[in-house]
Amino acid sequence: SSVSSGDASEPISCGVTKPSSPFKSKDELILAALHRRDEVFRNKMIQYVESQPADPVKRLYAIFDWHGQWFNDKHFHGCMFINAAAEFGDPTNPIRRVAAEHKLSILRYITERCENANLKRPRELAAHLNLLLEGAIVNAHVVGSSGYEGAAPVNAAKLAKQAAKILIDAARKKK
Repeated sequence: SSVSSGDASEPISCGVTKPSSPFKSKDELILAALHRRDEVFRNKMIQYVESQPADPVKRLYAIFDWHGQWFNDKHFHGCMFINAAAEFGDPTNPIRRVAAEHKLSILRYITERCENANLKRPRELAAHLNLLLEGAIVNAHVVGSSGYEGAAPVNAAKLAKQAAKILIDAARKKK
């Protein structure tokens, strides 16, 4: 970097250098951040769920409880993956693909939990439960964090869990 020396037309060096980065582009940085967030998010959620009592239905409910804790965290600012998908609309964009893969990995985890609970139509049920979670994430961020009309982020998780209980109860197989 350089500055003018006043009257002279020759620039002089001021010793300021651009910080180096291991990333070649902004997109590369975003991809790295998304990959790291995916790893941390899934590990924390899975550790919480797996630390709950071994009852497979209670572990499904624990997914909603964990989201409620996330929504209540002072650092909750919505979902990085939803935000990335909104920013990078082209479905073939690598950033959008990483966001989609994260969402699909959560769906696969919920599907496994539904299968472990021996519930009817586990894939369909998991898709419904995942949709409840996704709606809760958006609601917690957009409405809940506003405090408007008494809204609170955790309320979104509580409402989603109530709806999940109805779906899960309907999917329990009769013995």
